[in-house]
Amino acid sequence: MADPKLVWNQENIRDVAESVGIPNLSDETVKVLAQEVEYRVGQVIVEAMRFMHAGKRTILGTQDISQALKVLDVEPLYGYESTRPLRFGEASLGPGQPLFYIEDEEVDFEKLINAPLPKVPRDVSFTAHWLAVEGVQPSIPQNPTTAEARANELVPKGPGANPTLGALAGNDNVTFKPLVKHVLSRELILYFDKVRAAILDESQDPEIVILRKSSLKSVQSEVGLQQLVPYFVQFVSEKVTHSINNLFVLRQMMELTQSVTENKNLFIEPYIASLVPPILTCLLGRTFGAPGLDNLKEQYQLRDLAASLIGHISNKYSKSSGDLQSRLARTCLKYFLDPTRSLAEHYGAISGITLIGGPSAILTLILPTMKTYEYVLTKAQNERGANDESLRMLIGAIMKGIMTIAESPTQMMNGLNGNAAEGQLVEEYLGSTIGSRVVALGNHKLNKAILDSIDK
Repeated sequence: MADPKLVWNQENIRDVAESVGIPNLSDETVKVLAQEVEYRVGQVIVEAMRFMHAGKRTILGTQDISQALKVLDVEPLYGYESTRPLRFGEASLGPGQPLFYIEDEEVDFEKLINAPLPKVPRDVSFTAHWLAVEGVQPSIPQNPTTAEARANELVPKGPGANPTLGALAGNDNVTFKPLVKHVLSRELILYFDKVRAAILDESQDPEIVILRKSSLKSVQSEVGLQQLVPYFVQFVSEKVTHSINNLFVLRQMMELTQSVTENKNLFIEPYIASLVPPILTCLLGRTFGAPGLDNLKEQYQLRDLAASLIGHISNKYSKSSGDLQSRLARTCLKYFLDPTRSLAEHYGAISGITLIGGPSAILTLILPTMKTYEYVLTKAQNERGANDESLRMLIGAIMKGIMTIAESPTQMMNGLNGNAAEGQLVEEYLGSTIGSRVVALGNHKLNKAILDSIDK
């Protein structure tokens, strides 16, 4: 079998060998090295063409070669990166010995001299901008970015470090300084520590209970607490995240959030986005408290408190945050329509929708889905029984939301109770489980509102 013809010039192998101090190479060695070089170069070209095709290009560039060398774990070339295509010239050193080189761009000095001068830079000037608004640094070009702040303002650890600002919210491992330094008085720091210690004390001693209620009442009515708002928000967020199995702590965090939101002297609109997640956690969480404990009543009380909070925030700050109400309603609806969620999660979702959107949300979001939702209720009845407490609570929450459609859920008199046909239509629209309970109310106004919503 004839030896394959090599494309790579074997004399090039000898030249390289002589340049590194190997003067005499046998023809067989040169041939083997040439075959190896040819194979490796072809391998690099194939990998580079893959990058070229992935980039939807038809011209192979130096960047493709560099990427191919990285993939093949070969040290990349240096000095051949260019934003424009390279032009190679050819010079002949003799018969069959071409030499390729990169052509330098020729510059016409006459054009360079006669070219117009660049524009004169503007004079140095000063402009004013907001470093912080209500303790929150706006994202504008004049202010440092988060990455710059983290790179330039590392807080030293050790005895000389000042962890007061970060430790206020219970964070013992302070890594970075805040973008805007908060100067807190000793009185505010002491106040925060006292409030935190009081609301986290689980003792049932009458004096401790009174102190706990007084602390929450103080946060609800005290003036001059604006600087502590971000620390309260961070404190609530961290405690809810790390105390999901402690119903007492979760309850206290929701009551603290309620006190902060009800304080008319505080401006908390910049912190709404940080307040909502811990509230949604307490509203839509799968389970709370230590496993194995019978705390169903406390869990539903926590969900009711979280639902009232989310409804209060949605109604109060919907004008300043345009899409806040729709995003909250969409999140609750997603949980309500997910059949894999627990009945307690469905309870929190329907309670949230009722208080976030009111009767209009029930008419447009809940009623059209009740016929399909009948599957969830029927499955729960078959598995748990009709007297299961979680199922009864869920049905009660759905009925409570539907009854908000009518101004008065009491039975109408004087022939205004409708007829059997009306009740049958309502039951067909809502499903037997919920529809039969709505019909049993005998509220003609409610039935009419439900049937009118079908045509809209």
